[in-house]
Amino acid sequence: MIHDSLEQFLAALRAERRALGRRGPGAGQGAACGPMALIMIEDAAEIETTLRHHLALGFSRVVAFAPPDLPQPALTDPRLDWVRADTRSPSAGTDIVNAVTPAVPAGQWLYYCYNAEYLYFPFSEDRGIAELCAFLAEERREAAACVTVDLYARDLTAHPDGLSREQAHFDRLGYFAHGRRDAQNRPLDRQVDIFGGLRWRFEEHVPPERRQIVRVALFRAARGLKLGEDHRFDRAAYNEMQCPWHRSPTAAICSFRAAKALRRNPASRDVIASFDWAGATPFEWRARQLLDLGLMEPGQWF
Repeated sequence: MIHDSLEQFLAALRAERRALGRRGPGAGQGAACGPMALIMIEDAAEIETTLRHHLALGFSRVVAFAPPDLPQPALTDPRLDWVRADTRSPSAGTDIVNAVTPAVPAGQWLYYCYNAEYLYFPFSEDRGIAELCAFLAEERREAAACVTVDLYARDLTAHPDGLSREQAHFDRLGYFAHGRRDAQNRPLDRQVDIFGGLRWRFEEHVPPERRQIVRVALFRAARGLKLGEDHRFDRAAYNEMQCPWHRSPTAAICSFRAAKALRRNPASRDVIASFDWAGATPFEWRARQLLDLGLMEPGQWF
């Protein structure tokens, strides 16, 4: 379905929520709605492959938000919505997530990313996103932490925009983490900042607030919930990597977004001759590779 504006899409969501509520107690709590993916389309790079990837993961609804000047791919899947919206302002992604969250039923699982980004989670070759969300709900988890894994083309002469699905590489090492602290410098339980990838190797070209790679991208909608510009929420439980009693599943968002930005920015493009280094390895486009390298983990989900 095509929506001419974000406001039109939000009105449709509210109408659907009211219809669910009229079905009786529990009908509007998101259990029957299935996970919904929100994909912010910023440019023309890999729009169709991004949408196809998330449809294949089993999302009940994939919503693409895109400016009017970008072409809509020829996809006929009934689960796909196309919404004309501003996605190029610095806070567009956060604003859209915070607009959609109160419009859906409380308890609805939501996921967000950008074009040329691809979600992987443990065993995603064989299991769907609904199965992961059901397990998280059984563990009384409200969210799953995702690590952004930067993808890039090593040969920038052949691929000057830094992007190639066929020649995609990522860093197999060089990641590190430290515990997060609040404004009073007190440690926050089970919260960490993780660094690595292109944002770490070329950190002089990346603003400090954009260098860490944890993104709480898969979460359950709740009244009053707000996403911040740091990809964390205003409720501590949503930002915790693990359960209090054992480790929880995490996911990875394999993303060309940093590579595109470093190649688009003249200050970085003119001084970065190559993304290649000894820690680069070809991306195999499968979850098992990310699990083996410790870039995500299954927790108690076997």
